[in-house]
Amino acid sequence: MLGDIRCVKVGSTCYAPPGFSFYDRAMSKFVDLPPVWLGLFAALAWGQSRLLPMNMFGTFGDVAGGVLVVAGIGLALLAVREFARARTTVIPHQQPSALVSSGIFRLSRNPIYLGDAFILLGLVLWWDAVLSLVLVPAFMALIQARFIRAEEARLEAAFPEAFADYSARVARWFGRQ
Repeated sequence: MLGDIRCVKVGSTCYAPPGFSFYDRAMSKFVDLPPVWLGLFAALAWGQSRLLPMNMFGTFGDVAGGVLVVAGIGLALLAVREFARARTTVIPHQQPSALVSSGIFRLSRNPIYLGDAFILLGLVLWWDAVLSLVLVPAFMALIQARFIRAEEARLEAAFPEAFADYSARVARWFGRQ
């Protein structure tokens, strides 16, 4: 198991993800990583596109979807490069050794997760899964609850002043504050 989800400890404070009381039973058999969640949401969108096919986006959906998937992969790769330069972990639930605020992190505190959302939106458009558009904000909400809040708590505990300054300047998902 990747960690005790009942509580993510940062110093002496315990941060429990809201609404995940089933975690110990369900997640002990499930790898709790963002790409797994992305795959699950993408599978739901693909299933919807097959069970209830719609032809609303057409060529626009194919082109825009492809661009979003490539952009999402690009964001993730740029972020991984910055993590490597800082010699800190890219794996959720682990303690970072550095606060990364350079490169793509000047525009988003969570470019990998933003890239994941782009990938999901791109696949929804590509597959003409119109009803699955609702999965994109649902995915973002889940990622924020499951990963981002605990990650930001670890960063705030490890780098209190630097993280406060960084989070005041850069939005969680995209843009400057």
